[in-house]
Amino acid sequence: MTGAQRAHAGRGRKSTQGNGSTIVLDSGGGEYSTQWKDIVPKLHAATGATVITYDRAGLGKSDVVPGAWKVRSAVSDLKAGLKQLGIAKDVTLVSHSQAGEIANYLAQDNPEMLSGAVLVDAHLPQFFTDEQIPRLVAGAQPEVDAAKKDPEKPENRQLISTAEGFAAAHKAFHKVTWPASVPVTVMVSEKTPFAGSPEDAQRWRDAAASFARQAPNRTLVTAKGTSHELPTDRPDLVLKEIEAMFAAQH
Repeated sequence: MTGAQRAHAGRGRKSTQGNGSTIVLDSGGGEYSTQWKDIVPKLHAATGATVITYDRAGLGKSDVVPGAWKVRSAVSDLKAGLKQLGIAKDVTLVSHSQAGEIANYLAQDNPEMLSGAVLVDAHLPQFFTDEQIPRLVAGAQPEVDAAKKDPEKPENRQLISTAEGFAAAHKAFHKVTWPASVPVTVMVSEKTPFAGSPEDAQRWRDAAASFARQAPNRTLVTAKGTSHELPTDRPDLVLKEIEAMFAAQH
């Protein structure tokens, strides 16, 4: 393929064909492939890599899957999409927010697929402690209740499905281990997803710092003056870190 094309195989997907290496951009919760529109062409031009974006189940052009959001299903969907394209290795994975959960499971179970990763203000296992999970459930409840008044809206549907079984799912996520063989850059926004809660914001930063300290091939980057929506807020900063990770591995 040349240029950007969209394929429909149960999951909306765009691929800008490149030189054999692959960069996958995975959107945050409630977001879909258009989140990366300001990054894709510049990233392809800078690296020459194939750049892939896609829409997870229930978002963008993809089909709705009823019931609770299951990270293992999302991982399977991503792997199936890559397999369909003949991609099994040399993937640089870029994951924002909730997609950090997909990244951690994929890296743990299939480290041979990844040459590196950039986690963009992403969910990390270290954040979801037994103390923190109930705080998150309680804090999200008003938003979930409001979403249930318009459950067909895609972002509301995503919020509702994520809330279902949240505690059990994130107790399991807390035990996931990122493999030492996969280098990773951890980007943290200044405001974090918890701009209104200094305590939760600090726990988010602490979790990122703890994750980064666990191996010498991990780098922590604090993006000053930014909100949680880093890919659209400051695409230039995200682009810089993806290019650096890609260059270090190729």
